[in-house]
Amino acid sequence: MNIVFSFNKKGDEAAFWESEIAAASNRDFRFVPFNHGARLDPSFYPTAVELDRLYQAGDQRLFSLYVEFERCIQRAGADAVIVANCPPYHPDYLRRVPVYKALHSADDPGATYLINIPYLHAYEHVFFVSPTYSRDMEMKEKMRYAGKVNADWLPISVFDFECAPERSEDELFTQHRDIDIIYVGGFWRQKLPLLTKVRRAFGRRFRMYGFFGLKHNLYMKARYGYTGWVAPVGIQERVALYQRARVGINIHWNEYGLGNQRLYHLPANGVMQLSDCADSLHRIFEPDREIVGYRNADDLIDKLKYFLLNESEREAVARRAYRRTMRDYRFAGVARQAGVLIRKGMERIAWMH
Repeated sequence: MNIVFSFNKKGDEAAFWESEIAAASNRDFRFVPFNHGARLDPSFYPTAVELDRLYQAGDQRLFSLYVEFERCIQRAGADAVIVANCPPYHPDYLRRVPVYKALHSADDPGATYLINIPYLHAYEHVFFVSPTYSRDMEMKEKMRYAGKVNADWLPISVFDFECAPERSEDELFTQHRDIDIIYVGGFWRQKLPLLTKVRRAFGRRFRMYGFFGLKHNLYMKARYGYTGWVAPVGIQERVALYQRARVGINIHWNEYGLGNQRLYHLPANGVMQLSDCADSLHRIFEPDREIVGYRNADDLIDKLKYFLLNESEREAVARRAYRRTMRDYRFAGVARQAGVLIRKGMERIAWMH
């Protein structure tokens, strides 16, 4: 089966994605990368509403992207497409694209009504990264409620360039780790109170990095009295930092949003992970053996203190999570899993195109 994988990345990350998407191919599935973000900046279509405006206005940049997309499908002899990372394809356009279409929705549940549900009718299949949705239902039930017969959990996974798979487990875990606690992430207001409390409790033992600009740092200092300075890091620098870290903190959009990239990046680099979404962790890792959950800032701080004092337990959790991640959550394996699910989805709805 030939599958076009449409994604949105730029710079070195785009090159890495293209390489690893193609390398995921095997005798059952051939994956062909198509970087739609390189053709048209996703800032023009961050939600379904903005995309509809572009489409209805007949934006030539958008329609040029569609021409290139169709050419890629034809060259690949594609049976299916997977669309991820801010989809640029208007449902009325996709109606005319005669291949099996799967949407990989990577921002739920926070963006369910922005870049998932408005597009569902244009796809034969939806993959979601968060197994839960709200206090009322899980994500699979929500997708079925929205009308999708083919709806499956598919983890974001970790790419090989986001870790160091060429290193042995013992090499990774015997190296010196001089950063006690690490967090790498973007500026989100709902996460700042917790991160500030950790900084106050541990001082310079806690290192935070991410996409924080000048205004974000000034806001942190003025609003929360944050004493550090948060700077962005590149992909390779992030890998190096993680491999120097003992414990990593994970924070999601909300308690039902389990499934971000950090969930897989941390264990893939040998970092013991403390994560929120404590009630859902069992869906992806084994709690207290591969990951440890926390419920609030005080609980997080207490557990950080415990694992920093109990090195053998910290390393045991990190090793088990590393093995699980490298076995089940590397990109190539997850991409092939998507291929299997697509094949089953085709059979389920008797796909005839």
